[in-house]
Amino acid sequence: MSGPSRIGGPSRIGGPKRIVSLVPSLTEALFALGLGSRVVGVTDWCVHPAEAVAALPKVGGTKDASVTAILGLAPDLVIANREENRRHLVERLEAAGIRVWVTYPRTAQEGAALLRELAGLGASAEAIAEVVEPVERAIADAVRARAEEAPGSPRLGVLCPIWRDPWMSVGADTYAHSLLELCGGRNVFAGRRERRYPIVTLEELVVAQPEVILLPDEPYAFGERDVQELGRLPVPAARDGRIHCVDGTWVSWYGPRIRAALATLRPLLE
Repeated sequence: MSGPSRIGGPSRIGGPKRIVSLVPSLTEALFALGLGSRVVGVTDWCVHPAEAVAALPKVGGTKDASVTAILGLAPDLVIANREENRRHLVERLEAAGIRVWVTYPRTAQEGAALLRELAGLGASAEAIAEVVEPVERAIADAVRARAEEAPGSPRLGVLCPIWRDPWMSVGADTYAHSLLELCGGRNVFAGRRERRYPIVTLEELVVAQPEVILLPDEPYAFGERDVQELGRLPVPAARDGRIHCVDGTWVSWYGPRIRAALATLRPLLE
């Protein structure tokens, strides 16, 4: 998965009044922070908050957003993501004189820091107290819980695929990996470094012996068929009934959902 390399932040942006968000999780974050009135365009995949984004102009998908549509909205800021959006899109927007903030959080802690940076675009103190600070406290609590674990204490091996045909799992250099580790799990494919989302076979999955399998509903919509297929494999997760279909946003949306993700996923990995 490739994307733009330039990364900027609010310090060089100021207070934008017309924002196009190309990142679904950050669209939700902007509204949660009380900045929704500044959002003038979003992608087809920006679905939360549902009622608010339904009325907004759509500029296409995260991978194929239309430069023409974006320029037509006359934004003074476009928020993008290095993983979700393509390099040439950012380059064309910048060539047209549009300021682009390219985000790239790869850990839960960086996701929380990004939420505070977004708040720097003009969120009120009340919004920061209600949205940002609870996420920061949840992260701090999770980090503290990890630090208090006895040295060498066992952690359940977790598999979290993002695709099938071929099967692909989250690797070590990903936000999802960081979140799962923070929740107490041990990513069974963290050692695969050839790509951020390693391609794995069912045979390799069996060798990894995951004790918990989490099946998110995005970007691939895993469902009961996949539970049944994996449930026939000779792995502890199948034997112990620990294959769970989960909301995909818990493992991939950084922002306000981090707090709920930690609270929801941690019990599944204990």
